[in-house]
Amino acid sequence: MIARNQYLQQLGLFIDKPLVKILTGIRRSGKSSILMLLKEELLLRGIEPEQIIYINFESFTSRELLEASRLYEYVSKQTSQIKRSYLLLDEIQEVREWERCINSFLVDMNVDIYLTGSNSHLLSSELSTFLAGRYTEIAVHTLSFEEYLEFHSVDTNAGNKGIRELFPAYLRAGGFPVIHIADYNEDTVYKIVFDIYSSVILRDTIQRNNIRDVELLERVLYYVFDNIGNTFSGKNIADYFKSQQRKIDINTVYNYLKALEGAFILYRSRRYDIKGKEILKTQEKFYVSDVSLLYATMGYKDRMIAGILENIVYLELKRRNYKVFTGKIGDREIDFVAEKQGNKLYVQVAYKLDSKETAEREFSKLLNIRDQYPKIVVTMDDFWKESIQGVQHFHIADFLLSRLY
Repeated sequence: MIARNQYLQQLGLFIDKPLVKILTGIRRSGKSSILMLLKEELLLRGIEPEQIIYINFESFTSRELLEASRLYEYVSKQTSQIKRSYLLLDEIQEVREWERCINSFLVDMNVDIYLTGSNSHLLSSELSTFLAGRYTEIAVHTLSFEEYLEFHSVDTNAGNKGIRELFPAYLRAGGFPVIHIADYNEDTVYKIVFDIYSSVILRDTIQRNNIRDVELLERVLYYVFDNIGNTFSGKNIADYFKSQQRKIDINTVYNYLKALEGAFILYRSRRYDIKGKEILKTQEKFYVSDVSLLYATMGYKDRMIAGILENIVYLELKRRNYKVFTGKIGDREIDFVAEKQGNKLYVQVAYKLDSKETAEREFSKLLNIRDQYPKIVVTMDDFWKESIQGVQHFHIADFLLSRLY
């Protein structure tokens, strides 16, 4: 099992701290594996095996524990009154009234609790009620480019050219860990990803939200997939369906988008007025949690390459714990305004700077921002000036591996 050190390091900061630790993310992003890696870490720290209680609630062997009272009874029998127990509970949302159970563990037992969940709305709503101020959430994403290279035993110090040549394979395969543990061809990869997509749609979207019109939900999702990297609103979607002689209420559109976000299929990027320093309420962007979901459902389309590159950069900024917005300055758009701990980073993404006009357009947007924060243009060009008037240029592979931001 390959260590995903970013997440282990984050968890390590909270071991034995009086907080419930929650790993959230789309199904098959690696949450269960991270729990297993955490178990290994606890054993290395001298925790005895019998102190660690691991339960996967999607396993048939756990079917008797899907009621809170039965889970509580089981755990109480397993825990010691003398030594601390470590609870590793996988896909906790499968347990009815799980939040009451977790709250009781905290009150009644000497335990350190780690949870995983595949629906953000479910976790956030219940947790805010029962565990306010007593939990921390760690978002788990599919493999970054750096993790992809590690999975394939590639030395990231091999030199820029060699690393850059590997990026197109990552772009086409995406980052679900399961597809990188064996040598699958592209058709098999997309079949596996489509099965993941189907499971997420059914279990974490349709069933969790009692959605009846499944066909309409998927049509909304495909509209979003086809507009990755473009700003639009719920009204734009409703108007599109109207033009197709299919009526849909705007509130239904927003409810579907919220459900898809809750299942971690989509991420929403709100617009930020750079001059006015305020978040705008209209014309947002949406990005998919892994680009392979686009290919598995719609096929690969060359015309979408700019949006796909944007998507990959957006996810990398999220992995690095930035709050990410789409920037607006006057009537011009900046792809990303990323904020973390009082600092900002501006990023513009393009496929190729294949003409003087294209280069001027991408760089000039950032040159119009008059502050001291870093400004970067990211493309797939191998040869281009490193910077223009302080605005840096990165090949996307170099950007994804950079330690400069």
